[in-house]
Amino acid sequence: MGTDAGRLTYLDHAATTPMRSSAIAAMAPFLSDQYANPSGSHRFSRLARTAIDEARDDIADALGCKPGEVVFTSGGTEADNAAVFGAARRHGGVAVCSAAEHHAVLHCVEHLGGEVVAVDQRGVIDIAALQQTLERIANRGDRVAVVSVMAVNNEVGSITPMRDVARVVRGAAKTAVFHSDAVQAACWLDVRDIVTVTDVVSFSAHKFGGPKGMGVMVVKSGVVLEPLIMGGGQERDRRSGTSNVAGIVATAAALRETVENRESEIARVGELRKSLISSITARVSDVLDTVPAVSASTSGDLPSTVPGVAHLCFAGVESEALLYLLDEAGVCASAASACASGAMEPSHVLRAMGIDPRFAKGALRLSLGHNTTQEDVTYAANAIVHCVERLRTKQ
Repeated sequence: MGTDAGRLTYLDHAATTPMRSSAIAAMAPFLSDQYANPSGSHRFSRLARTAIDEARDDIADALGCKPGEVVFTSGGTEADNAAVFGAARRHGGVAVCSAAEHHAVLHCVEHLGGEVVAVDQRGVIDIAALQQTLERIANRGDRVAVVSVMAVNNEVGSITPMRDVARVVRGAAKTAVFHSDAVQAACWLDVRDIVTVTDVVSFSAHKFGGPKGMGVMVVKSGVVLEPLIMGGGQERDRRSGTSNVAGIVATAAALRETVENRESEIARVGELRKSLISSITARVSDVLDTVPAVSASTSGDLPSTVPGVAHLCFAGVESEALLYLLDEAGVCASAASACASGAMEPSHVLRAMGIDPRFAKGALRLSLGHNTTQEDVTYAANAIVHCVERLRTKQ
């Protein structure tokens, strides 16, 4: 296959998506002439503080919470850590999460000696297993400190029915803090539905067109977490540190645009995802569509996966080699797998899902976003087909 000289086809939006022009424009003044520390008392500081207050109002409106429930962090990882560690350290008890969580949650729960619950073949937490786990903890006389369940899986894109999970948590662990990592959800789901049924929710700005180094944690009124970072008492003593004014206003701008365009983007990107997968699977044998798309209308509830993630597994191919060839062809993608002892091993998510290792070693995550075009999809599909055939021919 010939490649277009200098062409770059970016299909790694789940890792980070380009900043929106509205976010860059909102950020710019606070990187130049409006540089005051919002914690000060003079008029220059008050201008910065007003900008933060207005951004907090906009974010609260987009997320369906009160402005006072919005806590700014350095990103999704900090927000996840703050939720899990903050609940366990303040209230005591057992931390619980699913086996397919992002490591920002999973490693916290494991560090605390908590419980990890199995997932189904889509990577969604097993509701019955969660019920049994929470009841077992209660029956042995222990308290559940926090239950953390992601809204959208960061590797395979599967959507968790959060209301179903909430019913189990509220019934079997009434005093537990219910947290959700919704980092991958903002572009594709009405996150107000997630915020409604949880106590704490984590978001990351660079996943929806904001800047890196900015996160948002929704902490519902009445929920108390032990602060992860202490110091000057910013964010109502919930997260100290000088406020990143430029990042905060840019995050608000990006989230506003994301919400305004969400419905049309779901439809547009959904068609691109369908085109991408069908173009590859029609021409390549032994390929697994890890989480096949099932629409809300046929499932009776939520769709099975977000439109922004297409996850495929190729038998007889190693992810590392495939990504190398794709990079040479100008296609940016991800394996969503970890390197262990010099060999590519299936990720913890694919292992938890029970994916056949023959396929799992050839995992490829293709994630689409707000600037993905049909031309990108067509080019990437052709490149992937060519690279897979090339690798298999060498065997």
